[in-house]
Amino acid sequence: MANPGYGKRSAPSQLPRTAHDFAHLPAREASIAAYLDRLPEGADISVKTLAKVLPYGQCALRTALNRLQDAGHLRRGSECVADDRTLLWVTRTFFSRTARDDDWWAAFTRGDVPPEQRRRPTRSRAFVLLAALGHTTPSLTLAEKDCAALEPLATEWFERGATEAELLHALTDGLPNPVHHAPGLVRTRLVDKMPPDRARLAARTGAAAPRPLLRTLECGECRAPGPAEALIGGRCGPCRGTVGKTAPTGPLGAVPPSHVRDRMSEVRAALIPRSERPSGLRP
Repeated sequence: MANPGYGKRSAPSQLPRTAHDFAHLPAREASIAAYLDRLPEGADISVKTLAKVLPYGQCALRTALNRLQDAGHLRRGSECVADDRTLLWVTRTFFSRTARDDDWWAAFTRGDVPPEQRRRPTRSRAFVLLAALGHTTPSLTLAEKDCAALEPLATEWFERGATEAELLHALTDGLPNPVHHAPGLVRTRLVDKMPPDRARLAARTGAAAPRPLLRTLECGECRAPGPAEALIGGRCGPCRGTVGKTAPTGPLGAVPPSHVRDRMSEVRAALIPRSERPSGLRP
């Protein structure tokens, strides 16, 4: 794992994992992407660390990560981590199993990624969970009509902020032996153990409003930070070879890098020799 706050960060709104997520990539890049996809949040995915566990050298890994960046699976940048006392910018490597274009990454940097447009499922999340109870707990096997009848109650659990793990625990923990009527027992537990609405509870307790998102991306080659809109394919203009086609960076009136030496020569030439300075200006 990387140091706290660093390492891999999964991008939001990814499509479900399949066996063909990286079929469009070369074999080496596909294998590395699949490995990164299965690493836990916060894992160290620096080139040096990956070279210790994967059968590739650091140069090959650096090239492969740049190709994943070109394909829209990866971006490097920084994110502001703040609490009541500290404000810290930490390095992030954002990874997306679902390939994204530059516009999506720009929206991600601003924190306004649109929700994924998915085809409406034929069965709800609640129905699928109820139908699958019998696979792990045979005594709670439900018929299709029972799942449909209990679906609204299970849906309300999710609307109140409960997770699938919490709902499964409520339905399966401490079951009697034997279970005489699975539909009746599931209904009773769904009603009696219904959790409070977490959104309303947070509003009543005056929970702090979420902090505004502060995030920036950087060039995958020279590591220079910049606006996401200027990092086409994750690279800045100079690294793409389009220096003359990009707008100048830096504050208004900044000296272009190619003119710094000339500017310093002008400044030195304009300096007053020490022997000619007024006494009040001498060190």
